[in-house]
Amino acid sequence: MIEVEAISKSYGDTAAVRDLSFRSTPGEIFGLLGPNGAGKSTTIRMIMNIIAPDTGRILFKGSPLTVADKDRIGYLPEERGLYKKLTVAEILRYLASLKNVDARTADGRIDEWLERFGLSEWKNKKVDELSKGMAQKVQLTAAVIHDPDFVFLDEPFSGLDPVSTDVLRDAVVDLNRAGKTVLFSTHNMDQAERICHSILILNKGSELISGRLADVKERYGKRSVAIEFDGDLRFLDQHAAVAHVIRYPRWAEVELADGHSADELYTALSGRVSVRRFEVLSPSLHKIFVDQLGGRADARTPSEESNA
Repeated sequence: MIEVEAISKSYGDTAAVRDLSFRSTPGEIFGLLGPNGAGKSTTIRMIMNIIAPDTGRILFKGSPLTVADKDRIGYLPEERGLYKKLTVAEILRYLASLKNVDARTADGRIDEWLERFGLSEWKNKKVDELSKGMAQKVQLTAAVIHDPDFVFLDEPFSGLDPVSTDVLRDAVVDLNRAGKTVLFSTHNMDQAERICHSILILNKGSELISGRLADVKERYGKRSVAIEFDGDLRFLDQHAAVAHVIRYPRWAEVELADGHSADELYTALSGRVSVRRFEVLSPSLHKIFVDQLGGRADARTPSEESNA
């Protein structure tokens, strides 16, 4: 269990993290979320004891983090750091040795992970020959080569194409299924909603929302409708039953106005668009995030966020 108790960190007059507290329970995927500059990376670095908090404390299974504990943690930093002139196998063997993994065990795990990621033929290629997506898969392999109990990932999906994103996300889910506790940061609410058990959303270094994902979504009520359609939904912007619309390429999430029902919305769609799916649901994490931060006019879709 990781317990963060009232930590704060400032750089000069700038407060990066303010009086932050949370705990991650064993065996869950915990999402540390928020916009760029919210304090996510600073928080992870404090948990890893790379930097010290100005106030508060961080406990690992009830005690401060020790050097021995670090061998049970896999860490993927936001700043990628592979030695470009070494081969993939050389860098992975070296990093495994730093975690006290013997050569034979390391080679077996290297082959297993490279095969999973479709990189077996790149094993003896130099790192600087890899694409960004390939390098990120090698970085994740390096983070878990020693079979850690805890995996900390700082913006693991940043800048990746959709295929690489899916591959890494599936790997994270499988790590969790294997009993690993995963804590990762991201500004992409769509990715977090797909895999997290619990979340904490930061804004300007302070907690905005936290809790089990299902509880957070329930807390904000079932006042949205997902619509997959063919046609033009712009007429809904002026409809009395609609408070707000978030548009995606092939579907929309419609927030119902107070006092209006999903039935009214469905009636309004009849004859105007071809509806493939109409589902009443709890608000998406993206919508909750945008609503709580304000600035609806500047809201971006999850795919736009991932390219920011």
